[in-house]
Amino acid sequence: MKRSFLALAVSAVFVAGIPVAATAAPPAAAAAQEPIRAVYHINEIDKARGLLANVRNHLRDDPTARIVVIANGGGIDFLLKDAVDKGGMPFAPALEELTRQSVTFKVCRNTLTSRKLTDAAVAEESGVVQAAVAEIARLQAREGYVYIKP
Repeated sequence: MKRSFLALAVSAVFVAGIPVAATAAPPAAAAAQEPIRAVYHINEIDKARGLLANVRNHLRDDPTARIVVIANGGGIDFLLKDAVDKGGMPFAPALEELTRQSVTFKVCRNTLTSRKLTDAAVAEESGVVQAAVAEIARLQAREGYVYIKP
């Protein structure tokens, strides 16, 4: 036990003598310059207006953010052609605005298929992925996106 403690103490002193900050700073500085990547997940149509507001606010605070919105289940409804909210307001203007700001919208093909819809039913501003949950997992695991569910 005394040897382990002594070895640990010697290691700590040895490491303290190395200019660690000089070697650690460049990766941290590089990471600080990388844009934040966020994937917003929606599966309920009632959350669509709130999600769009969250994305707008996110971009207002961080215009360099890379944002992907992925919809499945009832959440795809606002990404269908000619979609309107409960008050009859179309979603298209908001989608167009956010697409111009480099936001990407994706609809789950599995949901489309279960509802007997084709890719042609999807709004022009949106693409289609085979499985929303698989795409979310891929973005998180392989591309460093953080998950946000409004």
